Amino acid sequence: MKTMRAFIYTEYGAPDVLRLADVPKPIPQANELLVKVHASSVSAGSIWIRKGIFPGSAFFTFFIRLMFGITKPRNPILGYEFSGIVEEVGKDVKAWKKGDAIYGTTTGLKQGSYAEYVCIPELNKQNVIAPKPHNVSFEEAAALPVGVMTALHLLQKANIAKGQKVLIYGASGSVGTFAVQIARAFGASVTGVCSTGNVDLVRSLGAENVLDYTTQDFTNCSEQFDVIFDAVGKLDTATRKRLLRQNGQFRSTTSPTAEKREYLETLHTMIAEGKLQPAIDKVYPFEQLVEAHRYVDLGHKKGNVVIKHL
Repeated sequence: MKTMRAFIYTEYGAPDVLRLADVPKPIPQANELLVKVHASSVSAGSIWIRKGIFPGSAFFTFFIRLMFGITKPRNPILGYEFSGIVEEVGKDVKAWKKGDAIYGTTTGLKQGSYAEYVCIPELNKQNVIAPKPHNVSFEEAAALPVGVMTALHLLQKANIAKGQKVLIYGASGSVGTFAVQIARAFGASVTGVCSTGNVDLVRSLGAENVLDYTTQDFTNCSEQFDVIFDAVGKLDTATRKRLLRQNGQFRSTTSPTAEKREYLETLHTMIAEGKLQPAIDKVYPFEQLVEAHRYVDLGHKKGNVVIKHL
């Protein structure tokens, strides 16, 4: 039996529950691609599932445990974003061949991307895959899918349009940095809310105004907005009502989202036009995955944290 290296966890908890181990190398089924993983990410989802806790919500914590294991993890390999090269395809695979560069998600699959290899269905209701855009690196591609699809899905639900005024709360995180760029690509005027150390980043992504919540009370801002996008799920109801125009739209990352191939196709166009680029904070080698999780646990990351496998 062939083996591969992967980070596994058998209990919920701090980053130290992740450990490097040799596990069986997956064998692709008829409808699957075997992908040699070049990069993965430390997304918010991977943190929540590692801990078995959704911050600030007993309901979502219960949902996480119901989906991923009540007392301990049901599937031992985390990681929800990846980029890599197709190494082998099953006999029923139509659209892909050995050597293709791809990226996508492992949502709903039994194995995540914190491994040397992962098997991905060609078509599936939960996860998505797409060709890696030529003008982004494998590390950048691994940072794209979850955050960018979340931002696009929720902004489209808010009927984002040219000329609107949009407030993005938590504008310096993974979803927030994508939301700023997507709102600008749709022609909206963006105001970002973040801390002092992230002001320059948010402004560089296209925000016309940046409010530093550590030095000013943005909740008493005199301006009102057509769309308020809460990229961290923490904005209180009173502030939302005060800052939202009549008939304005509010969207939060606590709302359900969807992964769709057409979302990635829309984003490929934005990337090709130079309107979208992943914000990368740090890149860690695969062997330092635990350290990467420790860093993200601090709550200070800017944009995305990526794991480089090769």
